[in-house]
Amino acid sequence: MSQDDAEEILTKYKTIAIVGLSDNPSRDSHKVAEYLKKHGFKIVPINPFISGVLGEISYKSLLDVPVEAQKTIEVIDIFRPAQEAPSIVEQVIQLKKIHGKPYVVWMQLGIINEQAAESAHKAGLMVVMDKCMMREHKRLFTGKTDLESKENHG
Repeated sequence: MSQDDAEEILTKYKTIAIVGLSDNPSRDSHKVAEYLKKHGFKIVPINPFISGVLGEISYKSLLDVPVEAQKTIEVIDIFRPAQEAPSIVEQVIQLKKIHGKPYVVWMQLGIINEQAAESAHKAGLMVVMDKCMMREHKRLFTGKTDLESKENHG
């Protein structure tokens, strides 16, 4: 992913489904979602074990999100182990076939799955792997690096 790609994603798309979003404030997924929400992004939590987080209803899976809300999701941010990425990407592809979006699969820092990335590319999705959406946003739009930021996570 080039810097231009990251900048395009983070300026063009504003609705992000966060798969694996935790309601525990000490977890990276929670910190990243909270940061994104504070910076104008709409978040859609995906976690079958919680009913809601950060003032949003949480859904069991991407396919359990109500259809009207599915139509708004532009980016899928994955906070699950790499081996779960292919099954998540399959749901993303189903949504894309139905609604023409999402446009981006973003696998968080430390999450790399070439099979999932290849499937997503074949379906016409942009793919980001092993990058933190919050870190990229901070780097591009606030000029802060991780060393300068107190929020050194995600």
